Amino acid sequence: MRSAWQCLAAGLAALAPVQAQAPSAEAKRPNIVLILADDWGFTDVGAFGGEIATPHLDALALGGVRFANFHVAGSCSPTRAMLQTGVRSHRAGVGNMPETIPPQHRGRPGYATTIAPQALTLAQRLEAAGYYNVLVGKWHLGVDPADQPRARGYHRALALLQSGADNFENKPIHLLYNEVKWTEDSQPVALPAPFYSSTLIVDKTIAYLDDPARRGRPFYASINFLANHIPVQAPDADLARYAGRYREGWNALRQARARGAAARGLIAPEPAMVRMKSTADWASLTPAEQTQRAGAMAAHAAMASAMDREVGRLIAALKARGEYDNTIFVFLSDNGPEPSDPANLGTFERLNVETFYDLRVERQGRPGSLTVIGAGFASALAAPFRGYKFTASEGGLRVPLIVAWPGNPQLQAGRIARGFAHVTDIAPTLLALTGAAGAPTPARAEPITGKDLTPMLTGAAKAVRAPDEALGYELSGNAALFEGDYKLVKNLPPYGDGQWHLYDIVRDPGETTDLAAREPQRFAAMQAEYAAYAKADGVLAMPAGYSAPDQILAYATAELLVPRLLMLWPYMLGLALVGGAWLWRRRRTARRAAP
Repeated sequence: MRSAWQCLAAGLAALAPVQAQAPSAEAKRPNIVLILADDWGFTDVGAFGGEIATPHLDALALGGVRFANFHVAGSCSPTRAMLQTGVRSHRAGVGNMPETIPPQHRGRPGYATTIAPQALTLAQRLEAAGYYNVLVGKWHLGVDPADQPRARGYHRALALLQSGADNFENKPIHLLYNEVKWTEDSQPVALPAPFYSSTLIVDKTIAYLDDPARRGRPFYASINFLANHIPVQAPDADLARYAGRYREGWNALRQARARGAAARGLIAPEPAMVRMKSTADWASLTPAEQTQRAGAMAAHAAMASAMDREVGRLIAALKARGEYDNTIFVFLSDNGPEPSDPANLGTFERLNVETFYDLRVERQGRPGSLTVIGAGFASALAAPFRGYKFTASEGGLRVPLIVAWPGNPQLQAGRIARGFAHVTDIAPTLLALTGAAGAPTPARAEPITGKDLTPMLTGAAKAVRAPDEALGYELSGNAALFEGDYKLVKNLPPYGDGQWHLYDIVRDPGETTDLAAREPQRFAAMQAEYAAYAKADGVLAMPAGYSAPDQILAYATAELLVPRLLMLWPYMLGLALVGGAWLWRRRRTARRAAP
């Protein structure tokens, strides 16, 4: 009987696909809840093959559409700019991040590290269509008031202006920043104590949606969790849930995640996978090292489960208000999992860590700690793909995407969309589904470069791009060009060899077999396509010897070292005065004692 009803619903959907794209003027426009996780791997969601408990995201996935071939940028700000605007990152003004941009590029066209004025945000476009827009959580797209959410179409906003912050205390990531920058409606604000970031974000979202200023208008809520950016932290109950869960290590987890993704139909069974050079053999670690690494991974799982619980709380609030069925839910991660490793820090970084954080193994994930999973577990979370965050490999760019509209049967429940999709496609899709695509815009607005994914949501089409349509990407010298089933990719050291490689990412999603020598004509043609993209979008070549990790260290040194030295000058002056007085007194005493 259930199958019969599903078939009937599918048949009705096929008969009226247009109605799902543009509600009539009389229909009540849907709300939008856009959930952006931070540093989640492709298989971190249970419905994508992982072991972490994410029941509320799983319910959205099974009631909506999962995308198996969806891509973002390798780091957060470019993804967020493209998500906000539907425009490729360099055209949107965020060709790089403040933390990784080389000095030679700063301020050049496409490298403002803030959303360009002419690149309208989804909020600005929806505002013109009568929507009430709120943003809560991480922004990382500019610190000046003109670059903050309130100036870009959001009516209310509690925004973290940096890449991350502590999850329990009102303090910064001491590895990168000297102070934390939270604002509410563009005014500096101190977070209430005590708090936990995921809970605070949902509390504030619900409060904003209760604001009388909304006046019954449909809403767009951009919810940007800190989970699971460093420092990885979670409530004690969640940490206890995963204690001891990862003792078998990253080798076993990577295999299990790949099997899980295949079992759920997201990839082919038994995919070929590479072993990253940054992934040590788990058996080679000492028992103490294994305990520490497994504990860090348990904290990652706990933080993800805590975030999922808060998503469930928001869903429950919408159900209680009768707004759940007419809400479009979108969930994605801003990039792949974070590979940074506290065990591989330089002297300055190590000094920061030991000064400001509790590094005891038993305190991992708890308040005051700095917990990072490292490259081994990051590779496991990106299974079955090569790479992780920062890279242009699939592990850095391919992430989970879920789109659900509970009250619209034309979005086929449980469907897996296998065609290529991109983060720039989210904005035009939501504009189409809300009927706001035709809202007036300034004549000089940057055109949206993404595609409307509605045909993939309804099952009317397997893809929204022609097989020969190319899409280019670049960040910090790591670059890619997608065309049909194929991907041209290059990663600079330390993530790769700086050379172009060619893969069929449909048949070989793990990027294990380089086809450059086998298909030289395609290889050359795609390099020419990439050169055309780079020229059109103003992509700048990286300076000789550039390394993203080195640039992050240079940024942190400039951001932290000078201010901290300035903080010390009164003490240094005091010591100098005391030392000088002591010398003066000693010499005076010696002169008096002289015959």
